[in-house]
Amino acid sequence: MSALSSSPFAEHIGKHPGEPNVMEPTLINDPFGGYGALREKGPVVRGRFMDDSPVWFVTRFEEVRQVLRDQRFVNNPASPLLGSQAEEMPMVRLLEQMGLPEHLRVYLLGSILNSDAPDHTRLRRLVSRAFTARKITDLRPRVEQIADELLARLPEHAEDGVVDLIQHFAYPLPITVICELVGIPEADRPQWRAWGADLVSLEPDRLGTSFPAMIDHIHELIRVRRGALTDDLLSELIRAQDDDGSRLSDVEMVTMVFALVFAGHETTAHLISNGTAALLTHPDQLRLLKDDPALLPRAVHELMRWCGPVHMTQLRYASEDIDLAGTPIRKGDAVQLILVSANFDPRHYSDPDRLDLTRHPAGHAENHVGFGHGMHYCLGATLARQEGEVAFGKLLAHYPDVALGVEPEALERAPMPGSWRLNSLPLRLAKP
Repeated sequence: MSALSSSPFAEHIGKHPGEPNVMEPTLINDPFGGYGALREKGPVVRGRFMDDSPVWFVTRFEEVRQVLRDQRFVNNPASPLLGSQAEEMPMVRLLEQMGLPEHLRVYLLGSILNSDAPDHTRLRRLVSRAFTARKITDLRPRVEQIADELLARLPEHAEDGVVDLIQHFAYPLPITVICELVGIPEADRPQWRAWGADLVSLEPDRLGTSFPAMIDHIHELIRVRRGALTDDLLSELIRAQDDDGSRLSDVEMVTMVFALVFAGHETTAHLISNGTAALLTHPDQLRLLKDDPALLPRAVHELMRWCGPVHMTQLRYASEDIDLAGTPIRKGDAVQLILVSANFDPRHYSDPDRLDLTRHPAGHAENHVGFGHGMHYCLGATLARQEGEVAFGKLLAHYPDVALGVEPEALERAPMPGSWRLNSLPLRLAKP
């Protein structure tokens, strides 16, 4: 059952002609063309969220970056800055319609992803030490070791010479890395993957079962770790709470673990699978990378721009009346930043539809918004880029003749709004 057919929001599709809903098949199945057409209508376009509430789509590169920098647009739908309008925010209503009990909603609404300054600054500071450039560089040998071990075992999983890269490499690599970093026991990691699939399914029954189980699991994990602290990130968070309980509440600690583990493997897994599929269907770019592995850092940036797994940000809300590119945004209005249209904006990129691994200048900040921008720039971006570099480089080193195991048009994608992910990626590891 697809996210479209099983979603409780399917009934809203097409109810407002001229105001596209994020659940519309044209936007989910072809976000590049669908949102690209909206981008050419204007930098700010009226649309509809899943629950049919009105939202402003921001579609062009410069305007997307402008909103990401502007702290007048808040992430927290319950922000005091929104006043009495907070209860009517789309995300609050969405969780109600999904049937999530009120005592559990706080774990989603209170996460670092939904926080604003000064809370966001405080929370980010607590975990940023684990994601410094030096820490990530020191972690690279372990990432390479995990990748080598997984790739060496790929032939064991092959059927008729074909193996699913997502199941046996693209997912296991980042979830192993982030779970080791945070402190999730190895035995629990398959369950986290199952929970992740349930959370992104948009199916209320699955969400209503898995999310409470995940929250209970994290509470128990914290209780156990508190009695035996180690050098993982979870132990660091517990020490910070014990040193000054006002710095990190129990809810904040649970939501931090949830956000880090969930966001730390889901998106990276699909960057690896999307990027691999892109390389194998663009032989000229694949040859460039094989001939010059030093191109890997730039290649990861281009793959994140061209086929990144996240196509839109979570909703933001205007905390005051704001003029955005000539469009009046009123206090309380919801704004959806469309990353996929911004990353293909011809006003910013030359020939944006072309995959070009040399597009991003070496040594410069990335020329895309795949990891966001501003205060909410992806905390784990450095780790995700490193994992991408290792994954693509090691895959081609282990299996230089790797090819798709099916025709490109046979690849199936999960129909999820705002997301670009393959259900599987069948690969043939060697020439027949």
